[in-house]
This record gives sequence, C-alpha cells and structure tokens, in this order.
Amino acid sequence: MVRRNEIFGISIVAIVCLLLIGFSQKDLSNYHRSHRYQQIELEESLRYNNNYSVPIPSIEDVISLQKTLIYRELNRYQFPAGDSLEDYTMSTGGKPVRTVVITTWRSGSTFLGDILNAVPGTFYHYEPLLEYDIVRIRGPPNAEPAVNTLKSLLKCNYSDLQSYLQYGMSHVYLFTHNTRLWDQCEQYPGYCWNSNFLNQFCKLFPFQSMKSVRLNLEVAEDLLEDKSLNVKVILLIRDPRGTLQSRKHRDWCPGKPDCDQPYNLCNDMVSDYRSAVKLKRRHSDRFRVLRYEDLSLNPQEIVQDLFEFLGLYFHSKVRRFLDSHTRFNIGGVSSTFRDSKSAPFHWKVDLNYTEIQTIEEVCEDAMKLWGYVRSKNASDVKDFKPLTTYEIV
Repeated sequence: MVRRNEIFGISIVAIVCLLLIGFSQKDLSNYHRSHRYQQIELEESLRYNNNYSVPIPSIEDVISLQKTLIYRELNRYQFPAGDSLEDYTMSTGGKPVRTVVITTWRSGSTFLGDILNAVPGTFYHYEPLLEYDIVRIRGPPNAEPAVNTLKSLLKCNYSDLQSYLQYGMSHVYLFTHNTRLWDQCEQYPGYCWNSNFLNQFCKLFPFQSMKSVRLNLEVAEDLLEDKSLNVKVILLIRDPRGTLQSRKHRDWCPGKPDCDQPYNLCNDMVSDYRSAVKLKRRHSDRFRVLRYEDLSLNPQEIVQDLFEFLGLYFHSKVRRFLDSHTRFNIGGVSSTFRDSKSAPFHWKVDLNYTEIQTIEEVCEDAMKLWGYVRSKNASDVKDFKPLTTYEIV
C-alpha cells in the first residue's frame, strides 16, 4: 500500500514538473517574441545621427529647446516698462523689433551687423541678396524680387524662398553669421534648409536684424512703406576713399563695375543722399543715417544713441562686444576686431596720391553732401582731417 502511494506521489510530482516546464517554455518564448517586437519598434522609432548612437530630436524638440535658450539668454534683458518677451515674438502673436542696414560693400556693415547680433535674442539675416552677386540693385528688373525676399525673411516666411535656400546650401556663409541659427544647423544639418523648420525657428526671436550691401536706398524705401513690418532702416555711409581702398583687398571686386568704379559708387552715394532727404521727411521716426567714421571714433556713444532710436536695450553683451572689437587689430581684412579709431583712415597710407586724387575728382559731389573733405596735396594727406559735418535737408 505504501509502495503504491509513493509511486502515485512521484507521478503527481512528475506531472506538475512537466506542466511547469511547458508553461515556462511558453512564457520564455512569449518573452523573447515580445522583447524582439519591442526592440524592432524601438529601432524603427529612433533616427540616428552619423555616429548611429544619439537619437535626432524632432523639429518640435529643437524648437522647444531654442525657446528655452532664448528665455535663458534674455533673463536680464530690460524690455520697455510693461512689455514682455511674448510681446515681441511672432510665435506668440507679438511684433519683433526689425532693423535693416542699407549700405555698400566694405563700408563697415559687417561691424555694425555684428553689433546688432550681439543683442541677446537676435535673429540675424546676413546679406540675404548674396545670390545676386556683385551687383547694385537700383530698380527693375531686380528690385521687386529682391525686396520681396527681404520682406519674406523679416516676416519669417521661408516657404517661397526656395532659390534663396538652394543658394545657401552651397554658400553656407549666408547662414553662418546668424550664430543662433547656425548653432542648430551644425547639430542638425537636415533641418537647416527646411522651410518648415526655419519658419518656426525664426518666429521665436524678438529681434530681427538684417544688412544688405546690394540695395540702393530708393529701392529700400518699400520696406518702410510696408506698415505690417514696422521696420527701422539705417543708411550706413563711408568715405569713398576708404571704401575703395578696402575693396582693393578683396579678390571678388576687381573687374566688377559696381564694385571697382568710383563713378558708380559715388553716383549711388548722391542718389542715397537724395533718398535720405525724402525718407527723413516721411519716416523720421523710422529712418536714420550713420557714418562709419563717426561710429568708429565714438563707438560706445554712437551705439547707445542708435539703440535708443531702434528701441533696443544697450545690453552688457553689446558693451563687451564693443570693448573687445574696437581696441586692437586682430585677423585678416574681413575681421571686425579693429582699432576703430584708425580703421576708417587706412586709405591715407594704402592709396597713393594719384589714386586719392582720382577718387576725389570723381566723387566731389558725393563727398560734399556727406561731409568728407578733399586733401590739399600729397604732403597734407597723412595729417589732415577728412571729416566735417553734414546735414540732410
């Protein structure tokens, strides 16, 4: 009897063990199958960068990150009393402070553009008309499409700017000066030329600044007439002797009539003066003239006054930029690190007197209008003062 009970007990245990083994195998199979499905889904849901190790954030993720960076950067920015960041960003229905610098090649616009870009929360449209090459836009046929490009950019509308974006893909310096955008472009190059991304990214910024060396002031007037932009325009002027001397050092200038011919430069300066008279009368609260020499000789004072006109706070980062970029000559001909008190007057040494005389004769009218004094003789050049006052009347 005992023997029979032992055999029965052993049989029960064996059956239980077999059932447990069967269930465990089934669960293990299900586990492996489930785990494999999860692994496949994970692999399919992640997009990898070139190293196949870090998942690339979505456009929405990058936008959210940039929004945080802007809030952090503007932590100590002083908006006008009662205003906040949201009042100035298009993404929240606000109106940004828009500034456009109109000038010509080698007239100090890179320096002024970098000053504006030093303001926290600035989206910098650097030379948006680069694809027009070394050509001044004085009227048809280029005026209308050029101005439309500027308007689209100032409104953060990249959707119809395929030609602009296509050009930028092979000329990345169109974007590299826009440091806040380029920081993201370097990490996520696939988004950099994506109009959907750019539309959203651009609208996060409270300050939109732009500079162009290809547009005559008369053409740029259309920007001031567009009330939806509420843009402020700065005409940046430089002594033609300094401009032409600086252009001699650029390999893209010789052989281009709009760049290397004094006659064309100074005709444009006369035309811009006449337009400035008109714009000062029509848009005195949104138009101003600035001479590069005045900016260079008194950078702190001039920039503070300019920022008050533009409605920008003279931030400590701007002050530090001026301190570091106006005392010493560092870098090549395109560098903005300059002894600002001597930089505008290199032409006195670099041009021979025959070159100086030629420019002065061709540019006599332009120089008188803008307050530039002719030299008397070769021995006078190094010591005479080439600046006097000017008035827009």
